[in-house]
Amino acid sequence: MSAVMSVTRPSMRAVRLVRHSMTNLSLNRNVRRYCTAPAPAETKEATAETAPTPADANQMDIRVGLVIKAEKHPEADSLYVEEVDVGEEEPRTIISGLVNFVPVEEMQNRPVVVLCNLKPRNMRGIKSNGMLLCASNDAHDVVEPLAPPEGATPGQRIVVPEDDVPEPKSANQVAKKKIWEGVQPFFKTNDECVATFDGTALAVDGVEGNVACKSLTGASIS
Repeated sequence: MSAVMSVTRPSMRAVRLVRHSMTNLSLNRNVRRYCTAPAPAETKEATAETAPTPADANQMDIRVGLVIKAEKHPEADSLYVEEVDVGEEEPRTIISGLVNFVPVEEMQNRPVVVLCNLKPRNMRGIKSNGMLLCASNDAHDVVEPLAPPEGATPGQRIVVPEDDVPEPKSANQVAKKKIWEGVQPFFKTNDECVATFDGTALAVDGVEGNVACKSLTGASIS
């Protein structure tokens, strides 16, 4: 009589347990491999934008101006319509939101600082050809127009002093390359209310004195 070997088939539950254990073992190996692998080398990328230079700021055409006449905008209570001499054949029409900050009588024959190479903007039906630069506090509830130094004449450029001051860019170039947006945050008043670019006082060639506002220190200029 031959011996018969009895083979017991594993239950389905046992098979599932074995498969589960093997899967966990594989996962654990992968986790260990990931956790003990050397960290990838960090790439040093410049996250902060390079600060603009005086040459960048001097691409803006900032000039001495003189308000010849100012009156309220017929369609906007907070705006003045000004005729401003910036050294050209004809005065420029410029719209400014200064009604709530400067009485109209103080705007007449007022020396100002004008940003001239901006593209014209239609403001409530009247085209504005430039911008009066002003200092303002953080809340923007105090706004003071910048004033050029005594003795400066309309049309003279106001620059950040450097050895070789470049010619200003055209209005189209300023708009296309967003030059004003790049340099504007660096224009501020110092502790003496003097207008500066990145800490350097603005100047009018051949004229002593500073571009300044009346009373605001550490104020943004725009």
